[in-house]
Amino acid sequence: MNFFIEISENKVLLSSFTAWFIAQFMKICLTLYKDKKLDLTRFVGSGGMPSSHTSFVTALATSVGKINGWDSTSFAITLCFALVVMYDAAGVRRAAGNQAKVLNIIIDDLSQHKPLGEEKLKELIGHTPKEVLAGAILGIIIANLLA
Repeated sequence: MNFFIEISENKVLLSSFTAWFIAQFMKICLTLYKDKKLDLTRFVGSGGMPSSHTSFVTALATSVGKINGWDSTSFAITLCFALVVMYDAAGVRRAAGNQAKVLNIIIDDLSQHKPLGEEKLKELIGHTPKEVLAGAILGIIIANLLA
């Protein structure tokens, strides 16, 4: 039981998961505003505004920096980890999403002539730089409020 109490008092975990939760909740709200439909799958989906991966890791790094010191090894590790995640979100995963979009167009074009029975590929898996920046700002704000 002591384990769960200690986990619940961990400010680094609290700020990281809170930043992730708020980012995912914001995706639902923004989808509702933009598309005029409630899409609860946005809560667990990747891609979109803001980047929850980025808010999660920036809250992690900011919290660790505040608690352990900006010159600590643990802050350096979490900052490097955050930079890799943000690069991946805006680079590799975004490129994969763009490729999925092109493949879906090809599948649509081919299916006009004969049925392929292929499932559409998920296109919204990466982030624009703006979505990553918004996630970073959110994570830093949440960590500063909670850590």
